[in-house]
Amino acid sequence: MLQGYPGAGYCEDVPADNTPTPEAQAAPDEAAPRVLRIAYVAGVTPGKWIRRWEERMPHIALDAFMMDDAVQQEVLRAGEADMGFVRLPIKREGLSVIPLYEEQPVVVAPKGHEISVFEEVALADLAQESFLDPAALGGPEAALQVVAAGAGLLILPMSVARHFNAKDTVARRLTGAEGTEIALAWPTEATDDVLEEFIGVVRGRTAQSSRQPSAQPQAVKKHPKPDRRGTGTKKAPKVAQRYAPNPDKGRGKGSRKKGKR
Repeated sequence: MLQGYPGAGYCEDVPADNTPTPEAQAAPDEAAPRVLRIAYVAGVTPGKWIRRWEERMPHIALDAFMMDDAVQQEVLRAGEADMGFVRLPIKREGLSVIPLYEEQPVVVAPKGHEISVFEEVALADLAQESFLDPAALGGPEAALQVVAAGAGLLILPMSVARHFNAKDTVARRLTGAEGTEIALAWPTEATDDVLEEFIGVVRGRTAQSSRQPSAQPQAVKKHPKPDRRGTGTKKAPKVAQRYAPNPDKGRGKGSRKKGKR
């Protein structure tokens, strides 16, 4: 406190080296709780896997968020997510990738287009149509708005078309087109028991599966058995005793010669 200065208020002493106060310093053994961060592209519904994880591993929180296809690799390589449900193909260098399932392609057209009278359309029958590139238009959501305006058709995975559900458009199954595939990917060097546990959840392994880290038996340290022999004086081992041979053994009665008396 400033002495003799009118209106001076309370002033707390602050160390010159800006060293944090003891209350502000975290205890060295108080590590932040582990959080499993899962990213997924549009069209993937990870709800069933998240529920299984919460039931099986309630002590490790799971944070899931959606990412754009265009940045799915960067999200993993930059460490923004531990694992991701990605849409193939991707560059696999430095990543572990497990393919999961194939997606059904559809063609999306504005309402009133002639494809609306069919349940399924062949790609060869659309050779005269103009197709849009969703990546060039800022992603599938923006591209669907362009389709609704009648500027062209769009080929998307069925799950993506259903996810955005754009008005004034119609989607039909498409044959003869190359499909896409969803995979689970993560940085190879980051593999640990937590990631292995989530892989097992996605692949449908039970909690008791021998391949699940959480199901592995914990090694119990064996303590040496107590010495129950006591501390008394040990008895000397018995030694076999030899006896002198009996000269009379084996002789019959009267076998000894009688001498003269």
